[in-house]
Amino acid sequence: MRDQLGGLVFSTEKGQLCPGCKEAVDSCICDQLADQQRLGELDGIVRIRRETSGRKGKGVTTLSGIPLAEKELKALAKKLKQQCGTGGALKDGIIEIQGDHREKLKQLLEKQGFKVKLAGG
Repeated sequence: MRDQLGGLVFSTEKGQLCPGCKEAVDSCICDQLADQQRLGELDGIVRIRRETSGRKGKGVTTLSGIPLAEKELKALAKKLKQQCGTGGALKDGIIEIQGDHREKLKQLLEKQGFKVKLAGG
């Protein structure tokens, strides 16, 4: 019980403290640490697959394993959606593009220097 209640939550020097990294909330580095951890787990190969599960039969193309930080991943997702002329989303480090655009996305990513594999059937 003492461990749960004994953490410092406010400092007169720094103000409110982040519970994760113990830094001031304004200069919290938790997001950077999470990006570094996620990037360390990747093998450097971008996997492109077509999925329909949980989408009422509508197909989406998913891109996983992209070795970029969150900010660059958002920019890449936006660029790929514009190139395909369709919508999509970024969820938990996986880019979803509406429709079947596997070949086009493979060409675009290979031009940018990524190692790409078509996964699934």
